[in-house]
Amino acid sequence: MAFFSKPKYSKVIVKSREGVPKGVFTKCPETGDMVFAKELKKNLMVVPTSGYHFPLSAPDRIESLLDRGTFVECDHNLSSLDPLNFKGLASYKDKLVQNRKKTSLEDAVVSGIGKMNGQWVSLAVMDFRFLGGSMGSVVGEKITRAIERGLEYKMPVVVVSASGGARMYEGILSLMQMAKTSAALSRLADAKIPYFSILTNPTMAGVMASYATLGDVIIAEPKALIGFAGRRVIKETTRADLPEGFQTSEFLLEHGLIDQIVARHDLRDRLISLIGHLGTRLETKEPVKLLGSSSKPQAPKKKTTSLKSAPKKATKSSKTK
Repeated sequence: MAFFSKPKYSKVIVKSREGVPKGVFTKCPETGDMVFAKELKKNLMVVPTSGYHFPLSAPDRIESLLDRGTFVECDHNLSSLDPLNFKGLASYKDKLVQNRKKTSLEDAVVSGIGKMNGQWVSLAVMDFRFLGGSMGSVVGEKITRAIERGLEYKMPVVVVSASGGARMYEGILSLMQMAKTSAALSRLADAKIPYFSILTNPTMAGVMASYATLGDVIIAEPKALIGFAGRRVIKETTRADLPEGFQTSEFLLEHGLIDQIVARHDLRDRLISLIGHLGTRLETKEPVKLLGSSSKPQAPKKKTTSLKSAPKKATKSSKTK
């Protein structure tokens, strides 16, 4: 009597297509359609048939939103330290080195200024590829500085979020960024300067509980995962079945947490329209200090080098007489 014997399964071996290099095609998670990777990238990582939105890197996002050649990156020399001397399967320092090499970014957000239909805006875009877009001290600082630039030059602020939450490698210091960014946005609101928050897949936890949901207008991409805790954690805590589509942008729009759902291709035009309505009375100052003496804006940086070291001070031995 083999009541407790393991069933035998036949093995199915799927052979890869001969002559097709890896990474040439990308499979759509919804329909299973195979999309040519180069065509997918040209289409801003949106599947043409199903409309599924793959994650978009920060440099490509900036290029899709701003007028060509107007982006000036700020605070690119900020990089995370290891305040807790965190050790694990891999140390925090090793994680940072690996992610900088993988993404060619210093941290999980790229910030700066640029023009959108001729209007200067202060922009910060998160990149989920860098440690899951987690919010550490540098991310919080760069977001705060982007908000403060909007306050200083009286220009609209746009933040594109893509994050798994606070970066717990930095402990309480990462959680403090929630209060810091929220305080900066409070000053921006007092000055009546519009702030637009863009939520992409995913936007979770500490980011969702701070600057991501404090926008004058909150826009989400279709079918984006948005929430504080994960679905499994909520279900185990409440011991209740969660409704269908819970924590998707469509569910949140229906229940009033977000204002609009906008497809990626329409996002730039929608922001231009909203800025035209909410920023008509702004007297934006020309950011001469940020543009530099040449006053020529820089193109978006898709690849950055390692952290630039500050110029060394001349020592006594090196000074010329």
